[in-house]
Amino acid sequence: MAREKIQIRKIDNATARQVTFSKRRRGLFKKAEELAVLCDADVALIVFSSTGKLFEYSSSSKGAYRSVKARPLFAVGFVYKRML
Repeated sequence: MAREKIQIRKIDNATARQVTFSKRRRGLFKKAEELAVLCDADVALIVFSSTGKLFEYSSSSKGAYRSVKARPLFAVGFVYKRML
């Protein structure tokens, strides 16, 4: 039996939203790590929570922000605004 599809929309309950954010963030970081290992790619991931807290993953030892800043051609403008 196939899984039921969920509708993608904002979760109204703040506690449930935070739990979902934490679980999905862990999954996203795990996928980023797998991509870096399997494809020998440099991966940098920056995530801001709804409260403005910064979470980052980088496949290099420099850290995600430094990795993005080192390659400004690929950097997105809002990252610099949020980081400053």
